Amino acid sequence: MTTAPGMRPALGVTVVGLGTAIGSLDTAVNIAFPDIVRSLGIELGDIQWVVICYVLTYASLMLVCGRLGDLFGHARLFRIGLAWSVAAFIACALAPAFEILLAARVAQGVGTAMVLAVGPALATAYFPESSRARVLGAYTLLFALGGAVGPSLGGLLVDAMGWAGVFWFRAPIALAALLLFRAPPAAADGGGAPRFDALGGVLLVLAVGCLLLGINRAASGGWFGAALLLAALAAGAWFALRSHPSPIIRLAPFRRPGFSIPAASNIAVNLVGFAVMLLVPFWLDRVAGLDVLTAGALLALSPLGMALASPFAGRWAQRRDGRLIAAAGALAVAGGLAGVGLWGAAPGMAFVAGALLLHGAGLGIFQVAYLEVASASLPLVDRGVAGSLVMMTRTLGVVLGATGLMLAFNTVGGSFLYAFAAVFLGSAAIPVLAALALAFATERASGPPASR
Repeated sequence: MTTAPGMRPALGVTVVGLGTAIGSLDTAVNIAFPDIVRSLGIELGDIQWVVICYVLTYASLMLVCGRLGDLFGHARLFRIGLAWSVAAFIACALAPAFEILLAARVAQGVGTAMVLAVGPALATAYFPESSRARVLGAYTLLFALGGAVGPSLGGLLVDAMGWAGVFWFRAPIALAALLLFRAPPAAADGGGAPRFDALGGVLLVLAVGCLLLGINRAASGGWFGAALLLAALAAGAWFALRSHPSPIIRLAPFRRPGFSIPAASNIAVNLVGFAVMLLVPFWLDRVAGLDVLTAGALLALSPLGMALASPFAGRWAQRRDGRLIAAAGALAVAGGLAGVGLWGAAPGMAFVAGALLLHGAGLGIFQVAYLEVASASLPLVDRGVAGSLVMMTRTLGVVLGATGLMLAFNTVGGSFLYAFAAVFLGSAAIPVLAALALAFATERASGPPASR
């Protein structure tokens, strides 16, 4: 392991945050969609594959990369991921055709999976375990800032450089993080002593990948989506029933409500939480009639709220049960969603901003608290798996939300405002249920989880 004696821990966390921000900054790509459609001569419906190829890749590889980091070194995988990402961003920016862009987005997803999977483990390794929750709060702050500035920065870059600009600007960020990064003294060396479960990794990638793509395809009907979901079920069952001395992820912790309920809640809270990014842009355009820059600034209030609340959540989770802090975050998300649902046709801008800030703050509190719960529930040697589990369940919730929320919106029918209010007010009930489940979830076992 390469370390830098005397490197300040806060600087180390900042560099790790800079590296992982290449993932959250992908929000800049959305603003480039119209220019990609025009420049590459594709149909509007095909633009979804720019998202699918990227999200599907990093989400399906997340747990496997977390395990690779635990076995062979978090710092090593972080460096490989950053170097890989530099090449992937350049490939995306230079893509002369849509098919090549999609292949480059797959490559970008591989790099993102490596970086994000070990980010929390590296950040917490710079400080003693007693400071873990506080560090996770700071790490989440840095990650959320990328999501907050992405859309506005993306608009400026597209205006100056075309769609390729949303990829070009991240190559030097990844390179800077790679050159500045020094492994923390406490980072896992790995050493590769336990044998990597290659077949388990393949099964897990197939299960997660087929599940996410199946959810997306099921919304359009037909047999393909159903076949993918059946394949996901088969691969998942095979993974769960087989044994290995060093599995990708041990299933024993999921038998404890104190571990499984927060994981399920992460899916549920992010499922309905995605309603803001999915439906609010249409309200800002059709109802409020705002220009793109003003609408983008308002939409950025949600990730800004996440960034502002994250450090406080880290301090709270350090002193109290992380599940209770997560419950408080879920209630804040519910309040934000209900507030959005009550906007109507002519709310005051203060009310609009307040609902978005509350929604984002709730997500930030919840995310930090769940990171703390997952990290505390798994042994230190599985710290990479803990962080990647949080990101994978979050992504699963977002994908479910993108499909389910739009389906619910179209099913409700009626006027736009009626369907908008119905979806948001109905969605607010789910985080409340998650908060109740989290409040009553208790650990039934202590110490390291038993082998599967």
